[in-house]
Amino acid sequence: MTTTVITGANKGLGFETARQLVAAGHTVYIGARNADNARRAAKELGALPLLIDVTDEASVQAAAELVDKEQGGLDVLVNNAGIAGGAPPASEFTGADMETVLNTNLVGVVRVTHAFLPLLRRRGHGVVVNVGSGLGSFARVHDPDRIESHVPALAYTASKAALAMLTVQYARLCPELRVNVVDPGYTATDLNGFSGTQTVEEGAAPIVRAALLGADGPTGAFFDPAGVAPW
Repeated sequence: MTTTVITGANKGLGFETARQLVAAGHTVYIGARNADNARRAAKELGALPLLIDVTDEASVQAAAELVDKEQGGLDVLVNNAGIAGGAPPASEFTGADMETVLNTNLVGVVRVTHAFLPLLRRRGHGVVVNVGSGLGSFARVHDPDRIESHVPALAYTASKAALAMLTVQYARLCPELRVNVVDPGYTATDLNGFSGTQTVEEGAAPIVRAALLGADGPTGAFFDPAGVAPW
């Protein structure tokens, strides 16, 4: 049985990704900062709850130890947890604003990947999916015909651009793994006030495809719903 951990999985894209992977036969851990939310979502999906706060080192380590104890390894890690961080004007944007977003969207991914890397390597073939955004694509934000070019969000966009490069570096340093970043597209979730034009089913589809990659699949790539995306 394939074992999968998804952070931020009690709602939105994480929840729908979990639903689709459970349907594909995976044993899925629903990662959430709140234990009740994790249990509620896991029960609904036929999954397993996992208390994990990606901003807290002790919480992340405890989560990895639990999965190790119960499963003896990990096949797929989906780093989905993220925050928007608001969009204050440049004159009001502070270092603290940036630190808050990076701590979840970028440093949180490092914490989780570091903790679960031994479990992924133990299985001989592991997959890491980092949920990114077209807002972190230089090509997208410079294209006036794309919605990404009209969204001012200093911290969020920077965090997702950095996540793409982080993904490339993990892919190079861990060649035995498949490590990719996925832009789900403009999906209606609470992160954007449900203003997105895609359903969560549509947004989760490219994440699931990346999660199902085999050992001969691509690594260090940037995907969106249409396939390989520019960065």
